[in-house]
Amino acid sequence: MSDTSPAKRQETTSPAENAVELIDITKRFGAFVANERVNLRVKRGEIHAIIGENGAGKTTLMNILFGLLQPDEGRIVLNGRETIVTDPATAIDAGLGMVHQHFKLVPSLSVADNVFLGMEIRRNGLIDQAAQIEKTRELSERFGLKVEPQERVSLLSVGIEQRIEILKVLARGARTIILDEPTAVLTPQESRELFQTLRGFVADGMTVIFISHHLEEVMEVSDTVTVLRHGKHVATRPTAELTKDDLVRMMVGRNVSFDRRRRTKTAGEVVLDVKNLWARDERRLPALRDASFTVRAGEIVGIAGVAGNGQTELAEVLAGLRPASHGSAMLKGRDLTALTPAAIRDAGFAHVPGDRMVRGVDGSASISSNLLMGRQFKAPWSRNGVLDWDGVAKQAVEMIKRFDIRARGPEDTVKRLSGGNIQKVVLAREFTNDADFLLIDQPTRGVDIGAQESIHDEIMRQRAAGRAVLVISVQLDELLTLADRILVMFNGRIMGEVEGDSADSERIGMMMAGLNASAASEVAA
Repeated sequence: MSDTSPAKRQETTSPAENAVELIDITKRFGAFVANERVNLRVKRGEIHAIIGENGAGKTTLMNILFGLLQPDEGRIVLNGRETIVTDPATAIDAGLGMVHQHFKLVPSLSVADNVFLGMEIRRNGLIDQAAQIEKTRELSERFGLKVEPQERVSLLSVGIEQRIEILKVLARGARTIILDEPTAVLTPQESRELFQTLRGFVADGMTVIFISHHLEEVMEVSDTVTVLRHGKHVATRPTAELTKDDLVRMMVGRNVSFDRRRRTKTAGEVVLDVKNLWARDERRLPALRDASFTVRAGEIVGIAGVAGNGQTELAEVLAGLRPASHGSAMLKGRDLTALTPAAIRDAGFAHVPGDRMVRGVDGSASISSNLLMGRQFKAPWSRNGVLDWDGVAKQAVEMIKRFDIRARGPEDTVKRLSGGNIQKVVLAREFTNDADFLLIDQPTRGVDIGAQESIHDEIMRQRAAGRAVLVISVQLDELLTLADRILVMFNGRIMGEVEGDSADSERIGMMMAGLNASAASEVAA
């Protein structure tokens, strides 16, 4: 690799039908081997899924393909030509584009400004705003990615933000698009719209590589599946030849059950009592409307609904991150709406936020430091107000083992972890706080199949220990697996309640679309 120029590409004997070939790719981080002699071949004009547990090496492999990391060994062949991908600019020049799991948009800028950020269209030395708006609109219409070019990004949903990220790579001429966990922040409806877009891409001769933990969507949309385990290639097979159980066994080496969890009736006294709770969004419009419900000790209550229907505002009000405009939320007799976030935690409230990177962790800090947050003045983390770093390290090692956090050690920086392992860090901290009440927002977002099972087991253990648990999830299957009762939200209101044992997904889906409980029951009948 003496010459790393982007122009240095050599003809190989690779079949022209392959858009991407990764040959014997190895990547090490110290003693840790993230990828070990991995081979991947992606045909032009297909949707190729890459699956595996957290830490299996999926994102590392894609970061190598896109030039964000350099392999220690191996070769990259793009469209039949061996290419030394030194950086993302080289990858873009070769027709690659990558949409990351955590979006990289500037909230204060418009859609069009974000699409052309770094490659602005200029006229007479100035940015030609009109041309950027028109070009964004053309791309949007051509690829079925509806956006309003002049809208400010900070006002948009995460589904629209993902469309912008895809438009960014299309504007740079990408013919092979890499998507890392593309549906992790999307509603079921938005996911279906994305799949339609991806099918349109391949019909146009483009190629899609996507990383996913959701096996249903892998089975639905992909043509080919590659499975990685512990950094090694396990198999590449046509999707049509596989079942979901086949994929699970290849990923984790065992069967995984997603049946409803067995439970005994343990609900006790009311821990959280919410009455007539209202809250406004950033535009000062009502986003949470007259919510009333209870959560008892030893009970899991689920909140179902399409994202953007008041669940976020509800979670933020309960955690002290958004003021309530009316109503109360009593935690064992104390009104949370009158307390600061720190006082709420001290009152026995643990919170797993929906956006782990913004409110869940400090990505630049170590695993130990992130596990320490919020209890730095409590034993065994500190003694007489002085941090016990040996004790902190010991606690961190125990939590890493208990929650199966795939890392090199407690001093590993959180931002170096995969998305699923970052989620485990947040869960480890909050689940070990001995809180009376747990608010868990999207517990398994971006988490692999095996880890989902262990997280569900841990949630059930919290229930068995007598804690009151409120789970917010856009994954209805998750709520059907866990919840004793399911509340359904639409347009900021609770449309009704369904018992977990007798929950009907069709009825819940109708309530998610705006029908009240009685109307949904009549239609379902």
